[in-house]
Amino acid sequence: MRKNFIFNIILLIGLNLLIKPFWIFGIDRTIQNTVDVQVYGIYYTLFNFSFLFNIILDMGITNFNNRSVARQKDFLKENFSRIFSLKIILFFFYLLFMIVAGFIIWHNQLQIKMLIPLLVNQFLSTFILYLRSNVSGLLMFKTDSFLSVIDRVIMIICCGILLWGNVTDKPFDIMWFIYIQTFSYVVTCLLALSIVLRKTSFQKPFIDMAYCKVILKQSIPFALLHLFTSIHNRVDTVIIERILPVETGAEQVGVYASAFRLLDAGIIIAYLVSVICMPLFSNMIANKQKVDEILKTSFIILFVYGIVIAVASFFYSQELMNLLYVNHIQESAAVYKILMLSIFPIVLTYVFGSLLTANGNLKQLNIIAILAVCMSLVLNFILVPIYEAKGSAWASLITQMFIIISEIYLAIKLFQFKIKAHFILKLLIFTFGVILLNIASKYLPFLWWQNFSIMLTGAVVIVFISRLIKIKDIVALFSSMK
Repeated sequence: MRKNFIFNIILLIGLNLLIKPFWIFGIDRTIQNTVDVQVYGIYYTLFNFSFLFNIILDMGITNFNNRSVARQKDFLKENFSRIFSLKIILFFFYLLFMIVAGFIIWHNQLQIKMLIPLLVNQFLSTFILYLRSNVSGLLMFKTDSFLSVIDRVIMIICCGILLWGNVTDKPFDIMWFIYIQTFSYVVTCLLALSIVLRKTSFQKPFIDMAYCKVILKQSIPFALLHLFTSIHNRVDTVIIERILPVETGAEQVGVYASAFRLLDAGIIIAYLVSVICMPLFSNMIANKQKVDEILKTSFIILFVYGIVIAVASFFYSQELMNLLYVNHIQESAAVYKILMLSIFPIVLTYVFGSLLTANGNLKQLNIIAILAVCMSLVLNFILVPIYEAKGSAWASLITQMFIIISEIYLAIKLFQFKIKAHFILKLLIFTFGVILLNIASKYLPFLWWQNFSIMLTGAVVIVFISRLIKIKDIVALFSSMK
């Protein structure tokens, strides 16, 4: 089980590392550098706004469905047609609500023009996630791995042609970017739908109001958790844009987006691990199997990853921002240094959050999420007027630390995990080793990227020195794959 788990993680992460870094740093970054910073700031604010209330599109159905498909053999066949219809109904409610809210908050024609296709994109994106929840719930992790990158492959090709293909003499328009996303989501959605239909006896869509009430009632705890999580993760840019002066607000959102893009990119790895962990935990708990080994393995992977990224980003913030961007580098680096420290608690929440969700501890998770929303809002309203985007970065760090401490405490209490002193010692040795390695690397007489590469290589060595990961386990894993 453990070897199969690690193999699926390697495949999923490997495919995404081939595609998504180029999307983020090659395409998305180039577009931000190409278009006006205020225009991108408006786009990013509207994107986060559309994301903020996308819970209306899902109502927790995706997580509920993923858990149910993994636990119940015939759940997909019996429920797909009804849930399909329910998702369409929710889309119309979402579209109506968001358009009205958009007109109330914004009156500018450009903003409304951007908002409507972004709302459609949110629907397509969440529908793809729902379809993938069926695939992963059936433990078809290899298929899900390929589905996870198809939309980005299409976006890379289309945006690359417009950016570098000399097919137009017009400057890149942010609306092109939005419409390309729409096209890529449509293609991916159709492909995922065709895969799911082979696994179910799909009838024509029909509305079963009694069933809708039952499903919504069961998925409400998932919906609330998603809503609260979206608010404390995405409300920061909306607050920055709203409470600061008009031009300053849009500019600071652009600065924050520069830093947040890398955080968002870093979180992808943790999300991919959770895609496997969630149905796997659900299946194991339903069959009364111990989750200790899988939890420990996923925890170590993300602990190592989170520490390395967080510490390296802190020490090399200026160099990385200078490499990626052409505007507001100093401001972006200051925000990035703080914001990327949040990646350590965030990646760990994907493990413990998946475990607690699979175990059905939605009430406790929602209490944590509500407290996190309150904390995030209070901190943002206090810190943003004083420190602008940097204040929002501090708010994020404090909030995320509170969440992971709460979830770890809850998991230990519920599952009665035994934490051994020598395991804690290994974690501390690795953490302090990475910090010292970063400090030392800054004094090496080479170019910064060479120092950075040496530091990353040294971090891998420290993983084995601290014995968090043993060489014999790596050898055994690859031997089993032959």
